Amino acid sequence: MRTETEMISLIKDIAFKEENIRAAYIEGSRTNPNAPRDIFQDYDIVYVVTTTKPFREDKEWINRFGKILYMHYPEDNVFYPSDIENCYGWQIQFADGNRIDLHVCTKENALANLELYQILVDKDGIMPYPQETTDKRYWVKEPTEIEFQCTCSNFWWCLNNVAKGLWRNELPYALDMINFTLRPQLRRLLEWKIGIENNFSVSAGKSGKYLKKYLTEETYGQYLTTYSIAEIESIWNSVFEMCALFQNTAAELSQKQNFVYDFEQAENSLRFLHHVRKLPADAKKIYS
Repeated sequence: MRTETEMISLIKDIAFKEENIRAAYIEGSRTNPNAPRDIFQDYDIVYVVTTTKPFREDKEWINRFGKILYMHYPEDNVFYPSDIENCYGWQIQFADGNRIDLHVCTKENALANLELYQILVDKDGIMPYPQETTDKRYWVKEPTEIEFQCTCSNFWWCLNNVAKGLWRNELPYALDMINFTLRPQLRRLLEWKIGIENNFSVSAGKSGKYLKKYLTEETYGQYLTTYSIAEIESIWNSVFEMCALFQNTAAELSQKQNFVYDFEQAENSLRFLHHVRKLPADAKKIYS
């Protein structure tokens, strides 16, 4: 597996030798001093080019980066909007284990989308000096009371969709409601919790991937129990674990931030959930 020094040297060398490439920079986790380093870290590279067309038409030029195991063309995906004239990319898994997410972008496109980055090549002095050298933009933001209340209300209300999905034995629907509607609300609360405990100077990472780093072993363990296999009783158990963790975290946040929390809504939602779990499959009424 080629080292980071070897990969960066190759990326810069190609940029210097290709006239159409006017600048190059790296972004993503390799520019973040707080991101953990490991063998799966990819290289998020942008080449600033005069035009993307030659790179799109030349099917062989990408082989200059090394032996390719397999590759994906994100801008060719019909399910996502793209502007290939101004930005086009390759996601490449190399045979030696390295991965590059490479884009060729026009100057206007690149400069409009700069975040945390490091300049590798700048032939014409077009790249502004990076103003950010930390991941501050990704730190957990302190919530407002209305954000807190909306999160809580959304969580407790949407549980009724999970209840009816489980009673109907519609597991794909119930699991989607759990993972795509409820889980983001719970994760937001947990991120606020670690934000408070760390003076809002840390990031929870994409999809909360750094939660383990900041939560206690007990709390993180409870969070993991909110995931389940696709089996009715397992899902019911995980939902109640999710509710317990949400309730405890919401109560803690409301106290620490001096926010009003609607305990009555939470208790009524839980009561309904327990009721539906015990409801016979052939029930004609929810309540007698």
